[in-house]
Amino acid sequence: MSASLPPLVQQMLKPEFYPHPVTQAIELIQTHVSFVLLTGEFVYKLKKPVDFGFLDYSTLEKRRHFCREELRMNRRGAPGIYLDVLPIVQKGDRFVLGDASGDDDDIVEYALKMKQFPPNCLFVDLLDRGELTERLMEQLGRIVADYHANAPVNEEILEFGTVEQIREAIDDNYRYTENYIGRVQTQQQFDETKAYTDRTFDRHRDWFESRVRQRKIRECHGDLHLRNIALDGDRILLFDCIEFNKPFRFVDVMYDVAFTVMDCEARGRRDLGNAFLNTYIERTGDWDGLRVLPLYLSRQAYVRAKVTSFLLDDEAVSEEEKAKAAKTASEYYRLAWEYTRSHSGKMFVMSGLSGSGKSTTARQLARRLGAIQVRSDAVRKHLAGIPLDERGSDEIYTFEMSRRTYDRLAELGAMLAKLGWTVILDAKYDRREWRKMACDRAEAASIPVQILHCTAPMSVLRDRLDRRTGDIADATADLLASQQAKAEGFTEDELSRVVEIDTTQNLEMQLTSVG
Repeated sequence: MSASLPPLVQQMLKPEFYPHPVTQAIELIQTHVSFVLLTGEFVYKLKKPVDFGFLDYSTLEKRRHFCREELRMNRRGAPGIYLDVLPIVQKGDRFVLGDASGDDDDIVEYALKMKQFPPNCLFVDLLDRGELTERLMEQLGRIVADYHANAPVNEEILEFGTVEQIREAIDDNYRYTENYIGRVQTQQQFDETKAYTDRTFDRHRDWFESRVRQRKIRECHGDLHLRNIALDGDRILLFDCIEFNKPFRFVDVMYDVAFTVMDCEARGRRDLGNAFLNTYIERTGDWDGLRVLPLYLSRQAYVRAKVTSFLLDDEAVSEEEKAKAAKTASEYYRLAWEYTRSHSGKMFVMSGLSGSGKSTTARQLARRLGAIQVRSDAVRKHLAGIPLDERGSDEIYTFEMSRRTYDRLAELGAMLAKLGWTVILDAKYDRREWRKMACDRAEAASIPVQILHCTAPMSVLRDRLDRRTGDIADATADLLASQQAKAEGFTEDELSRVVEIDTTQNLEMQLTSVG
């Protein structure tokens, strides 16, 4: 036991301190702002009496307040995990947990009590073991979408969505990292990363004003990377959100999304980040958020670089650890810079009958290219104002509703491709006018476009539709004959853009020539 630890923490390392059985050797995890003690069934967290400006736990009253805030906010994303805030009183040289029988003046500290996770259940642990699947990331996308839908939003929170508020926080990062130019990032990277954010704020103020009007500034998680997401049995939990600083949690929902996507990409798994992003965007219909997402991706990578850089000047850090930190910081600075690079957008238009494998093909292509998959089923239901999981009535499948759906698909495809995204418009596109609508929008913006025509034998299509469950698409096998009769063949002009995809064959091999 280290004699340098506070007396309270020394006692908390002893099993007899706790009013319940301790089922493991007590483990202490220490960060720059807290002591965390793992006892087997429960975890106890103490906040250190520190003040870093952006975080102030310097008084007992502030620590009590922020313990309660942490309890309140984390119950949203991790129900059943955050249990209570307990007082700790001192009786002579002994500390007692949860004794509120005396005067408040006897309370010397507060502990946040939590249920302990099973070992190695964090998403970062799953990734390291090769167990973090696309299915889990898709499930996470739905959970985060619902988390944001239910997150508090009011006029105070919306004020944090102004250009001035966002810009101040980002510019602070640049000021804090100027000393690391020439050490772990180049002058060019610094200048060009900052120029990108300056340019975004100066030229696109309307984007941020629109986010406020759409009420996309909410009380978010604020730190949604893979170490703060856990798999507890069959539940995905979002924990350890930012409770200590309003500007860090009163943010655009894309700020949260960017943390998860960036963390996956920084660890070499763009496919997992893409699975999460596409699921989230589809569920929320927040395609407009993709305009600001690159800014937040760069910001989150830069913050990781900044925090890691600080270790280089910490006298308590060994030279070996500093060398590792320098490498990590350099990689994050480069990633932050890469997010600001301009890209040429491209559009893919899927085509084929229901059950022909369009969405499976589009999904696989999206993972490979980092593309945005826009499904007509989602667009149609968002336009109709009905939940994606609800079966649509005949009213949302009228010709007029289809026209609105395909018009919106073409609009989204052109908007996102002009921003540099690769976009896959995932719909039947069985009518020439719908295909022309998308291709004309692409041509007007000088965007390359390809048509991917998916096919399979009719017996396969029927079997796929009969077995389809848990999908937002409503098409059934009895519609196939009608679809086949109404489908319009490709014109000569279209054929130059068409790539035929037999979805009963190896998709990976067929997609190698696409894109």
